[in-house]
Amino acid sequence: MRKIKNLLIAIFVIGFMSSCSNGGDHFISDATQRAEVERYLQEKMAQLPNGDLFNILNSELPQKEKEALQFLYAYMPLSDITDYPGTFYHKNIMASYAAKEEMPWGKSVPEREFNHFVVPVRINNENLDESRFVFYQELKDRVKDLSMYEAVLEINHWCHEKANYKGSDSRTSSPLATVKTSWGRCGEESTFLVAALRAMCIPARQVYTPRWAHCDDNHAWVEAYVDGEWYFLGACEPEPVLNLGWFNAPASRCLLLHTRVFGRYYGPEEVISVTPNHTEINVVYNYAETSKMNIKVVDIDNNPVADARVEFKIYNYAEFCTVAVKNTDENGMTWLTAGQGDMLVYVSKDGKFGFQEMSFGEKNEIIVKLDNSYGNEMMVEYDITPPAEKAKMPNVTPEMRAENDRRFAYEDSIRNAYIASFPRNFKDKEVNTLIEKSWGNYQTIMDFIQYADDKGGARIALNLLQEISDKDLRDISFDVLKDNFDYSPKGKGKIYNAYVLNPRVSNEMLVPYKQELSKYFAKEQAEQFKKNPQALVDWIKKISL
Repeated sequence: MRKIKNLLIAIFVIGFMSSCSNGGDHFISDATQRAEVERYLQEKMAQLPNGDLFNILNSELPQKEKEALQFLYAYMPLSDITDYPGTFYHKNIMASYAAKEEMPWGKSVPEREFNHFVVPVRINNENLDESRFVFYQELKDRVKDLSMYEAVLEINHWCHEKANYKGSDSRTSSPLATVKTSWGRCGEESTFLVAALRAMCIPARQVYTPRWAHCDDNHAWVEAYVDGEWYFLGACEPEPVLNLGWFNAPASRCLLLHTRVFGRYYGPEEVISVTPNHTEINVVYNYAETSKMNIKVVDIDNNPVADARVEFKIYNYAEFCTVAVKNTDENGMTWLTAGQGDMLVYVSKDGKFGFQEMSFGEKNEIIVKLDNSYGNEMMVEYDITPPAEKAKMPNVTPEMRAENDRRFAYEDSIRNAYIASFPRNFKDKEVNTLIEKSWGNYQTIMDFIQYADDKGGARIALNLLQEISDKDLRDISFDVLKDNFDYSPKGKGKIYNAYVLNPRVSNEMLVPYKQELSKYFAKEQAEQFKKNPQALVDWIKKISL
């Protein structure tokens, strides 16, 4: 009996230890990493000590959900903490766990990939929205009976029904705004596809070539994690199989391909840099033949230089563009893996600098000497050679290609029918131009013009709409337009329209802020600021410290 009791105790202990090693109810199993999250969270909270920005963390929540919230708050940009309520992030976390339970592949997604490539809401510099919930409802029945591999392909077909490629400015529309518009540049399409995949508990990440090595320009696409392996695909460009896109050949000529992973990431990929918000990793070896280059930095006397800034540059658009930055260790060393072509390395510290061409694949180490001073004049010629094309192409049968082409054309027809539903041919040419530019956001623009007209301010509304960008017309909200119409000080003229009536300052998320600010200051203080704008500048600097 005693032996049986001891055996039961041993089984209990083993089971308890196994539970601990698997993380139990923890969001992150590793205790060291949990402590790291807590440290970064405390730093974020110290940076934003006022208000109730972190109140959601005091709620009674299941342990995994609370720790997931702590993880998001520890690494998200400060603007995301101030711009979105804690309930928004909690809803996204609950939706992530619900998809993990409901999708047939959900339970097979490893913890690391779930935490870094499913749960995070932010993908690029887009406005955050409710896309996770909308996309899940649209896609769950469409993919629930498919394998994980097939689901990725099918979700991309769905994305192609909704959006197609068209260039635009550098601000990234939110996923739902891309759907409403029906098109976007590659960064927006890939943000859209990543959001859709994550909504279905398929780990996904946006991959960038910061600059092509063989021609000007850059590109972005998507990688999805399927059954233990990362595959790539062109966003909104469905193919019969994964690891296939129009960019297979140019990607094989890349010097560097990277992705930004939310938080501190401990995956197998080469780390390029770590910031308070993300870990930038190098994934070029998934596409091209690569080599590792060691860089040693020395001073004029050939002594190793620690903590020197090392910039890796690709020649593109008639300039050497910095695509990665590292610092040397105590031995003056750093390294990079890249495609087998030529880069320039530029090293600097304490007013001294040096530079040298690097040919990956020909050497495995170079020495760069800090033998120049700022202000020196010099002329250097380089013969820059990009990597040779060595595309890896998966097998696609003629039958697979024909079926994909058939679906592709059908999806185009769905999207084109949606576009054809947009109203056109207004009698007023000014209004017609604005409605045409607004694409799927036309109802917002029409409602705003009607609202302003009812108040006798149609001209003001048109002036406002002509000041914002074409992309703003496609994704601005009625609340923002109404706020600027109702609470902008009265005035007229080009300067007034551009710098008072206009809601946009830079690439910020537009919110209805003018009413709030107009109520914030007492009448006497507001008058003082009008008479002396520098006083307002000083006030802003004071509260921003």
